[in-house]
Amino acid sequence: MILENHGFSQVSNSPAMPFLNSLAARNALAANYFANTHPSIGNYFMLTAGVIESNDDNFQGTISADNIVRALSGAGKTWKGYFQSLPSPGYIGGDVLPYVKHHNPFAYFTDVIGSSAEMANIVPVSQFFADINSGSLPNFALIVPDLQNDAHDCPAGKTTCTDDEKLAAADGWLQNNLGPLMANSAFGNSLLIITWDEGISTDTANGGGQIFTVLVGARVKSGFQASTLYQHQDLLRTILQLLNVSDFPNNAAGAKFMGEFFQ
Repeated sequence: MILENHGFSQVSNSPAMPFLNSLAARNALAANYFANTHPSIGNYFMLTAGVIESNDDNFQGTISADNIVRALSGAGKTWKGYFQSLPSPGYIGGDVLPYVKHHNPFAYFTDVIGSSAEMANIVPVSQFFADINSGSLPNFALIVPDLQNDAHDCPAGKTTCTDDEKLAAADGWLQNNLGPLMANSAFGNSLLIITWDEGISTDTANGGGQIFTVLVGARVKSGFQASTLYQHQDLLRTILQLLNVSDFPNNAAGAKFMGEFFQ
C-alpha cells in the first residue's frame, strides 16, 4: 500500500491521520526508513524491480529488468495490482486523472505488457473487495489509491485545500478500504505494509527522504519500533523472502531482510 509525497515528521502523530498512527502504535513502525529518490516513479520501480529505472514521471519506455512479477510468477505465486480509478481491468495506457500511470509500475514491465494473463492482474480497487469476500486474494497485492486519496492532491470536490485535508482524506481512505480487510477472517496471518513513495522534495536524505512505514499483522511485534536504516529495496526483499521466493531482483539481492519486525 503506497501513499504519496510526505515526510515522516508530517505523518507521525499527525491529528489528521489518527487511523494510520493507531495502526503504527498497535503494530510496528520502521522509524528509520527512507525513500530512494525524487520524484515518485523511481521509488515505485525500486519497490517492485529493485532498481531506479527512471526519475522521469513522464517515462514512456518499458522495463525488461528482473522484477517482482517475474520473481513471483517464477515461484508459482499469484499477484494483483489494485489501482483506484483505473479505467478498466488490464489497462496499461496513460493518465486518466485521478489515476496516473507512473504510480503503476506493472504497466511498464515487459513481463506484464507482453502477456494478456499478467495484464489481467491489473485491476480496479473495486475488485479488491470482491476478492476479499470470495476468499481469492493473491499471494501479493499492491494497493494504490488515486491522486485524490493518496495525499498527493486535494480530495474530490476541492481545487484548493490544506495539507491536513490531504492527509485526512488519505487516512479516511485507509480506514474505509483496509479496515474491512483486517476485520475479515481471510486476513489471517497476512502482512499489511503501508508506506509512502517519497518524503518531501526538500528532504534528500538517503536519496528520497524519511518516510513513515507501518507493518501490520498477527505475526508482527506489537508496539515495536525499529531504528535500523531501511529503504525500498529492503522492503522488496522482505516481501519476497516471506513468500519463500528466492529471486531477489537487482538491488534487492543485497538488501536487508526486515526480520526484526516479526515474532
